[in-house]
Amino acid sequence: MKKALILSICVGVFVCAAGAAMAAKPVMGVTEFTNDVTGVRWWNPDVGWELSGMLTNELASTGAFSMVERNQLESVLREQDLGASGRVAKGTGAKIGQLTGAQFLVTGTVTAFEEGTKGTKGGLGYKGFRVGGKKGESYIAVDLRVINTNSGVIAYTRTVEARAKSKGLSVGGYSHGFSGSLATEQKTPTGKVIRAVVAEIAGYLECAMVKQDSCMSGYDAKEAKRKESLKSGITLD
Repeated sequence: MKKALILSICVGVFVCAAGAAMAAKPVMGVTEFTNDVTGVRWWNPDVGWELSGMLTNELASTGAFSMVERNQLESVLREQDLGASGRVAKGTGAKIGQLTGAQFLVTGTVTAFEEGTKGTKGGLGYKGFRVGGKKGESYIAVDLRVINTNSGVIAYTRTVEARAKSKGLSVGGYSHGFSGSLATEQKTPTGKVIRAVVAEIAGYLECAMVKQDSCMSGYDAKEAKRKESLKSGITLD
């Protein structure tokens, strides 16, 4: 009887601990990406949700987050008349959280995109994925926001940049292929830079929201460099 009681307690503690660990994961939903850049040839009405799906997959693959399925989130957002705006009106965020279980909504807006720009000697890295170097680079910037659905407050904000060479780039660390409208960009510089920025966003969110350790020093250094470059306009040097 005593052994059975001890075993029961141990199993109960294990289950509770496992449940607490699962509950500790932030529950995230990624809204439809928007685009503020005119004349981007690869952008069409379907791309915003395709980028949302890519980031959802990448965040899920880190094991650090619990992700709300796109179909569930998309239907709720449309009911709330959010569409592609990415906005969370007063009181709306809490309702979205109740309907989907999402504690946080991630919004992304493409704010800069250039092809055939001058190269750099540096690069970006995340879990074996590396982009950078020399000439013929493409460049993209995404304004990222993470909104707390309970309060409607922006919990995290960051402009994330990525660069990709037109030739000789070795790509790894992004395990999900393109689909839909972006499938034709799979092996192009545009496809490479999109994969780079998605991986960079996932890395930043994992670091800022879950790890919360020395990994932030690297992202803070990139942010400082980005702000410094704004003084003389966008540059890849």
